[in-house]
Amino acid sequence: MNAIILTAIWGVIMMFCGVFVKSKKAPKFIAITGLLLVFAANAVELATKKSFFNIQVHDMLQMDSFNLAFLAVIFGCTLVFFLLSGADVEKVGSHVAEYFALIFFVLCGVSLAATFNTLLILFIGIEIISIPLYILTGSDKRNLKSNEAALKYFLMGAFSTGIMLMGIAFLFGGNPTASFYLQHLQIGVGPMPVLIAFGLVFMLVALSFKVSAAPFHFWTPDVYDGAPTVFTSFMSTIVKAAGFFAFLRLFQNAFGNMHDQWQHLIIFITIATLLIGNVTAVFQQSVKRMLAYSSIAQAGFMLLAVFALNDRAKEGILLYAAAYSLATIGFFAILIKMEDYTIDGFNGLARQQPLLAFTATVFLLSLTGVPLTAGFQSKFFMLMAAVENGNNFWVVIVAVLFAAVSAYYYFRVIQAMYFKEPGNLPLTRETELTGSFKAMLLITAILIIVIGIYPEILVGWMYH
Repeated sequence: MNAIILTAIWGVIMMFCGVFVKSKKAPKFIAITGLLLVFAANAVELATKKSFFNIQVHDMLQMDSFNLAFLAVIFGCTLVFFLLSGADVEKVGSHVAEYFALIFFVLCGVSLAATFNTLLILFIGIEIISIPLYILTGSDKRNLKSNEAALKYFLMGAFSTGIMLMGIAFLFGGNPTASFYLQHLQIGVGPMPVLIAFGLVFMLVALSFKVSAAPFHFWTPDVYDGAPTVFTSFMSTIVKAAGFFAFLRLFQNAFGNMHDQWQHLIIFITIATLLIGNVTAVFQQSVKRMLAYSSIAQAGFMLLAVFALNDRAKEGILLYAAAYSLATIGFFAILIKMEDYTIDGFNGLARQQPLLAFTATVFLLSLTGVPLTAGFQSKFFMLMAAVENGNNFWVVIVAVLFAAVSAYYYFRVIQAMYFKEPGNLPLTRETELTGSFKAMLLITAILIIVIGIYPEILVGWMYH
């Protein structure tokens, strides 16, 4: 509850900053202050299980250690995003405070999507996440690709919203109590009622749209490529992780008793996502577009949590949210500073900027899933969850094979940085590489290694 209220309040404060604060640099520091306050309030609620706000929610929200630990990871990763890329938000346009306000409203939606206990709160949370993102995607008004991406994202988002509402209507009409509460959808282990089956499929499709799982991924590459890079970093990490957490909560709490009846649908989507994401990423020359397809591939691994639906899957989604978000935010922070977004643009970076090349290597190794990185632990937990599920072991083998394929396109960038000669053009914008930026990159890389060695640092929060 602390997170929901405070993110909404701070979003409003950031809006007023846009009116009364004329400096373009001040909003970043006000946003960082607000995020620290939200993180601290959420940590207090996680430790004490008591909220600062005594509001009767009639069981529409459910606060437990799992939800609050996930929100702690989300706010921590967003703080890293602000510290690494906050200065780049200032360069998108003149409405800097409004951009940060929209990000806080997205975080309010994330908080709702992480704690919902009714289908209505899930819908409200998803929409509060989505609507500010349409604006952020098209915030670079001078760029036609940004305008096109915003329109495409809006149309696809509206389409998936309609599908979600249809699913909610079927679920409402199909359960005997005619209720939106998740516990009332637990029909049992018998044959699935027809209306519930339709509702489940519609919700599966709608959430697959939101998390860019194949075959509902086709909006992702164009939107991620067209949006300002700094907002692509936020969309492909914090927002994607929140979507998967909502996905897992809905299917575990509402449809868990019918797991064996819909598991094969998840298997199909998982394999399709791994196949399309990894194979298409291999052929990309733009690193930004390659990261868009790799985010689809990473979605395939996160879907293993929904496939498994056990305690190990919950631990895995928590680790994956942290590992994937930190590595991607860190790498995008470096990409923004590059003069050329193609793979050739990274040629010889290790000679010119050894620290940037080193941290970029750590981020890419974590995304690949190399041992001693957080990415390895998150993939390992996901695979263990799928193994412990006891069904369809072949899915685990397919996931491992596609993880090996992902090494190819991630290592192409590492090869360019260390083993190729730099071109004639400068590789990076030297003036933007401040000492604080480099220090924050190094801290992020160290965090990834620490979590890779001691995953209990995060997993232990679930059992606090």
